[in-house]
Amino acid sequence: MTHLDIASLVRAEAKTDPFPYIIVQNFLRREPLRRVIDAFPHIKAGSYPLEAVTLPHSLGEVINELESAEFERTIEEKFGVELSGRPKMYSLRGYCRATDGKIHTDSKDKIITVLLYLNDTWHHQGGRLRLLRNNYDLEAFADEVSPDNGTLLVFKCVENSWHGHDMFEGVRRSIQMNWMVSDSKRSFHRVRHRLSAAIKRVTLNLERRKTL
Repeated sequence: MTHLDIASLVRAEAKTDPFPYIIVQNFLRREPLRRVIDAFPHIKAGSYPLEAVTLPHSLGEVINELESAEFERTIEEKFGVELSGRPKMYSLRGYCRATDGKIHTDSKDKIITVLLYLNDTWHHQGGRLRLLRNNYDLEAFADEVSPDNGTLLVFKCVENSWHGHDMFEGVRRSIQMNWMVSDSKRSFHRVRHRLSAAIKRVTLNLERRKTL
């Protein structure tokens, strides 16, 4: 692979406390990361399905490697799950609101969550994702992920996979990919994301008109 450092993922320790996860720094190599950052779509707050944005070629190349059988096999081995034939869902985030980052677990419709962070070196205290030991205390964290320099975070979606971050508002780019339990669940979440993206576009257009 020319973009993703699969060898580093293979070597990475799969941790189990407080839930199964892996962190790989510089998983997206420096040169492709720079191209992705420079070409990343200008999107507002929220999560956008790929079909809701104009996808630059550099980002498409990265997604093609995430789609590879090699990446899927490695995740299967690391987490002891069967992913072959499971549907996948992708979304992009480009902007974090001050209200984002509340403690939560991902939907039970998801088997594995993959987050690839697409930001330069992160100098902010807020916006660093914390992997938590409970659902109420951001200080009770087992690990903290700086969302920069092509860092990869993968975790298993289980009842206690609590995560969140301190308040941050501003640009915070990432690709999220999930293996889903079924096509019907993927379709439901894709429709929800498309509707949310459409509402955000309408809201943004109204705000722009008010300033004219």
